[in-house]
Amino acid sequence: MSIVTRTGDEGMTGLWSGERVRKEDPRVEAYGTVDELDSVIGEAKHWLKRVDCRRIADELQRDLYRVAGQLATRTGSFSKPMTDADEARLASYVAAFEDEIPLTGFVVPGSTLQSAKLDVARTVCRRAERRIVALSRDADVPGQVVRYVNRLSDLLFMMARAEEASDGGVRYVRD
Repeated sequence: MSIVTRTGDEGMTGLWSGERVRKEDPRVEAYGTVDELDSVIGEAKHWLKRVDCRRIADELQRDLYRVAGQLATRTGSFSKPMTDADEARLASYVAAFEDEIPLTGFVVPGSTLQSAKLDVARTVCRRAERRIVALSRDADVPGQVVRYVNRLSDLLFMMARAEEASDGGVRYVRD
């Protein structure tokens, strides 16, 4: 079976739920940006030094398939939707990193290669969140998806700071 289907040659694509929509549809923009985020995290995890950060990055990639699948489902229901427990899991990781690394000011992003990769992932995550919120103005987007992606950007920020802390410390704007 070939991946070349020619079904998108006229600017249309298929959603998980079966409908055909334009490739620039806000729903496609939202899950496409989540796909980009997944790829950026995939690259970042190859550079991470901390075992806990690499493990979390693997979890995040599995989660993002669910987020994208849920966004690509316009009618019916997605088989494994995001839940409140998913957001709570990310919040617990953020809290653990905050306990380890108390922040005292504005951070200079990307002070190490590892944190730079995670900071790029964070900015792509923020864009994905904007796309998802824009979609939610005109379409049904579960609150769990919005909250998960919001919490994810917090987690990526703290993972970047954890990588920096493990490599000599967080650099602040006024250092």
